[in-house]
Amino acid sequence: MKKSVLTRYRVMAYVTGVLLVLLTLGCIAKYGTDMSGADSFVKVVGIAHGWLYVLYLVFAFDLGSKAKWPVGKQLWVLIAGTIPTAAFFVERKISREVEPLVADGTPTVAKA
Repeated sequence: MKKSVLTRYRVMAYVTGVLLVLLTLGCIAKYGTDMSGADSFVKVVGIAHGWLYVLYLVFAFDLGSKAKWPVGKQLWVLIAGTIPTAAFFVERKISREVEPLVADGTPTVAKA
């Protein structure tokens, strides 16, 4: 497996996780404290999270299919982008697990 597959997943896991935390805080501000401006913040961050979550799904599925994960594990990784802060913990665990499978990007010299 190429290192870029893991890198794409890691970047999207962090982006999705940060946006979901921001969205959660925005919803608390909008509905819990009735802050002005929270409505537009929730709208913008919600749209961004929605579109980038789709990209996260694609990259996580790509990683899972190349790592040959069982369906249950694949679903847990895919759902992690919908639970606030779960993406950070799942990403760390998955990165440690997949790191040995990643092919080193340096070319090897064949011995004669």
